[in-house]
Amino acid sequence: MSYYTYEELKKMGFKNVGFDVKVSTKASIYDCEKISIGNNSRIDDFCVISGKVEIGSNVHITPFCLVAGGLKGVFLEDFTTLAYGVKIFSQSDDYSGETLTNSTIPKKFKNEYMKEVIVKQHSIVGAGSVIMPGVTLEIGTSIGAMSLVLKSTQAWGIYVGIPAKKIKNKKQDLLELKKEFLLESHI
Repeated sequence: MSYYTYEELKKMGFKNVGFDVKVSTKASIYDCEKISIGNNSRIDDFCVISGKVEIGSNVHITPFCLVAGGLKGVFLEDFTTLAYGVKIFSQSDDYSGETLTNSTIPKKFKNEYMKEVIVKQHSIVGAGSVIMPGVTLEIGTSIGAMSLVLKSTQAWGIYVGIPAKKIKNKKQDLLELKKEFLLESHI
């Protein structure tokens, strides 16, 4: 995988770029001036990142992900992971048939739902999952592969399905490992 250099990332005009950031040269990044990337974070091949997006530190966005921040924004806090093919939307057209849809139509003829999406620390979203506008994944949330997340989660819950439902609680052992990691890495 080929990554942009720090100098190249700065030239792209990001709102903020931390240290040790890796962004694949095969990723498509739009609206760089609205995007922040924290320390030690990585965006892999064939991802599309656009609109208002804040990426914390130690975040991994794996290949083929879509993060559509739109106007309201997508916020990925520290130590979060988006597995292959995850899609996050902060806005959606009205599918009722009462209005027109798609980006070619002027706003007065359509009704878009726009609300921020927040993925809090230590959350992981499984491959192929979709997160819709207005969802907050509380701290430590795990979303199973191929899930559709329409509602906010509870902290340290494991969710699966279409629509995603909580199946059990997640262990919190990783919090001790985080302390050890931060001490060793001097962050």
